[in-house]
Amino acid sequence: MANKKAERRISIKYRIRKKVEGSKERPRLSVFRSNTAIYAQLINDVTGTTIASASSRDIDKTKTSINADTSRKVGQKVAEMAKAQGITEVVFDRNGFLYHGKIKAFAEGAREAGLSF
Repeated sequence: MANKKAERRISIKYRIRKKVEGSKERPRLSVFRSNTAIYAQLINDVTGTTIASASSRDIDKTKTSINADTSRKVGQKVAEMAKAQGITEVVFDRNGFLYHGKIKAFAEGAREAGLSF
């Protein structure tokens, strides 16, 4: 049995996913945060394929935890990958996490690098 916090996040996640869908022109930018890393994917939900992905493990393999600065760098990296493929607009999927702290820093980093959502 999962704890209350995990159940709440999953509930919020499903509520978000009912409304958010990515396409080839405007893919879904999904972000996942664990205790040790942050991961991001650009997903085309029509075909079910991942267009691009980035993580904090790609940036620094020696770090065992993340902070807001690392999250911002991951956001910038995934935005650069998207722009290289001609994608400028995305739909943001915070995956049930609150828009605060590391998730907010990630989103701001992606916006700074040129993505709009």
